[in-house]
Amino acid sequence: MAIRVKVLGCRRLVLLFLFLRLLLEAQAGKIRYSVSEETDKGFFVGNIAKDLGLQPQELMERGVRIVSRGRKQLFALNPRSGSLVTAGRIDREELCAQSARCLVSFSVLVEDKMKLFPVEVEIIDINDNTPEFQLEEVEFKMNEITAPGTRIPLPSGQDLDVGMNSLQSYQLSSNPHFSLDAQQGSDGSQQPEMVLQSPLDREEEAVHHFLLTAFDGGNPTRSGTLRIRVQVVDVNDNPPAFTQAVYHTSVPENVPLGTRLLMVKAMDPDEGANGEVTYSFHNIDHKMAQIFHLDSYTGEISSQEPLDFEEYTIYPMEIQAQDGAGLMARAKVLVKVLDINDNAPEVTITSVTTSVPENFPPGAIIAFISVHDQDSGDNGQTSCSISGNLPFKLEKLDDNYYRLVTEKTMDRELTSQYNITVTATDQGTPTLSTETHISLQVTDINDNPPVFPRDFYSTYILENNPRGASIFCVTAHDADSIENAQVTYSLVEDTIQGVPLSSYVSINSDTGVLYALRSFDYEQFQDLQLRLMAHDSGDPPLSSNVSVSIFVLDQNDNTPEILYPALPTDGSTGVELAPRSAEPGYLVTKVVAVDRDSGQNSWLSYRLLKASEPGLFAVGLHTGEVRTARALLDRDALKQSLVVAVQDHGQPPLSATIMFTVAVADSIPEVLADLDSIETSSHWDNSSFTLHLVVAVAAVSCVFLAFVIALLVLRLRRWHRLRAQTSASVLAGLPTSHFVGVDGVRAFLQTYSHEVSLTADSRGSHVIFPQPNYADTLISQESGEKKDFLSVPQSLLEDKKETFSQVNLL
Repeated sequence: MAIRVKVLGCRRLVLLFLFLRLLLEAQAGKIRYSVSEETDKGFFVGNIAKDLGLQPQELMERGVRIVSRGRKQLFALNPRSGSLVTAGRIDREELCAQSARCLVSFSVLVEDKMKLFPVEVEIIDINDNTPEFQLEEVEFKMNEITAPGTRIPLPSGQDLDVGMNSLQSYQLSSNPHFSLDAQQGSDGSQQPEMVLQSPLDREEEAVHHFLLTAFDGGNPTRSGTLRIRVQVVDVNDNPPAFTQAVYHTSVPENVPLGTRLLMVKAMDPDEGANGEVTYSFHNIDHKMAQIFHLDSYTGEISSQEPLDFEEYTIYPMEIQAQDGAGLMARAKVLVKVLDINDNAPEVTITSVTTSVPENFPPGAIIAFISVHDQDSGDNGQTSCSISGNLPFKLEKLDDNYYRLVTEKTMDRELTSQYNITVTATDQGTPTLSTETHISLQVTDINDNPPVFPRDFYSTYILENNPRGASIFCVTAHDADSIENAQVTYSLVEDTIQGVPLSSYVSINSDTGVLYALRSFDYEQFQDLQLRLMAHDSGDPPLSSNVSVSIFVLDQNDNTPEILYPALPTDGSTGVELAPRSAEPGYLVTKVVAVDRDSGQNSWLSYRLLKASEPGLFAVGLHTGEVRTARALLDRDALKQSLVVAVQDHGQPPLSATIMFTVAVADSIPEVLADLDSIETSSHWDNSSFTLHLVVAVAAVSCVFLAFVIALLVLRLRRWHRLRAQTSASVLAGLPTSHFVGVDGVRAFLQTYSHEVSLTADSRGSHVIFPQPNYADTLISQESGEKKDFLSVPQSLLEDKKETFSQVNLL
């Protein structure tokens, strides 16, 4: 049992040792200075730069500054010398009142290290206050039968200084009846008392005057005096007696002014003036005397100024009751002030930065926050928080300090600015809170590549486009800002049929517009596959690419190409065979053609453009097959010339022609024999045919000329007859320019164009008479109306038909 007790004792000693060590380390971490009060502004306190291990010039470079709770800044930093100096006059009594030690605590923040250094400055008292009494004169009444040795308490003096500078001793002026005795109070202060040394005789001396002097211990010594007047009265054998030796009361600090707080009561059994009791304050502080009011007749104590728990938690007072004969009694009054939640928390923010990059790591410090509440108990307990779903959190440090740090990585593209509301709340009833706002700008980094709206693009362009034509436009968007969002476009190099892609197309690096550098040919290639790249201007740059397909659309720019029948190289026409016994629909040959275009532009149709024997052959519209349309007759020429046209369906359509000869024979030798006979008789046949044709044309021309002359004569006669009828009234007023002459008649002549087709290889020739185009409208001078068109006589047309048929018979 003894061993167990011994072990427990050892453990307690070890724990006590550890606690003392931690306490010493905490105290050792503080920087301590001392300075006397009432020094001038800028007075040197200590070399803060040296104590922080810095050079004076580093104070500004590293952002060293003072962070304090108080609203009044007592100290400042001298950036040139690196010293801590006073920011103004310091009054110790104003700061710490009667406290034995006056300590001012604050912190020094080194921003680049994000570290706080606690600093404690002790304010040294100087003897700048003189001992004072609350009253300049005090009067006592003493019965002449008062026994020697009776003690009379005297008012205490007050000195706002502390230590040796405070009130140290009292001295009573010399007199034969009274002496001075100072008693040590419970709080260590001296309570002067006047002791009666010899009996008083009112008849000998009715009033005694004394002078009480209070001295402090400063150098030089300061003193204050109190005049004492003692009046000797007749016998009063019952002093007043309070009902309580100590009166207690508790009131809230927000009690209304004039509220009765307490009433004291003293009883005196004497009669008359000896039993009349009056009340007064005794040894009360000057401030308390202004806060409370004492009714001298009723003993009622009321408030006449607001109470402040933060200034005094208990107001101690001493009440003196005195009867008419001068006998006194004293009682203590303690007014306890109850704290209410009347002070909202004070928030002080030392902002470290107002802008951070979006890749700021979690746990990085944004700001230091200090929270202080002047209330006590639960009313002074505070908590700090930030509102909203923000990527930040508050970390609590010692002594009601917090730091605001990042909790996760930020994204500027989602939120570019944060308005952080810091709320400090106490635990009082009702709860009071204070809000402070921090604005934080998130700066951009290049973390987003350019993005195309689509993964693939396709566009179309007609072939034969002009050089420099705009083909297509692509646009990529970058969610970043400033230079990180400036997008530049480029073409990924490739080859097409061995030719660099950059020789076909180019892209505007700023706008993303694609341009054609050459004219495209659909027959060469039908599409271009290329990749476009978009990259931003960030560091490092980011990029993305997209595929673009350019489809070349066909135009009708190629004429049909006839593959068969092929033309001989000597410039003559090709020859195809057709037997004399060929029935209608006999396949003579087939025209084969192709078109390099596509689609509708390559659809081909065939037609017989010209034949030496119309109606003998027919061409398939879509097949190009040349077939006989009827049976061959003996009168049909042995050699038939055909012209076949091949046309596509493009817009506009393009065509090609082929001319070839169809020889009517059953075998090649027969063809050669027939051609020889044709050549021997061709000279006579050609001359005879030409003579007949010339005669026919001359006859037709004569008939037409006669018709025109007859028509002209008829028109002139009709015009002359009408002119004769109206000459009496109109002829005199008409100018000569209104008459129709020979030149006017010429305007009515028709123009004929004759197309004569003479073929040596055909048995018949064609003379084509196109319809005449008459300019046969005459304007009447009288009416200004158009006349009817002149018509060709039917007989002339019949003559034409007969002439045409005769020519065919030739």
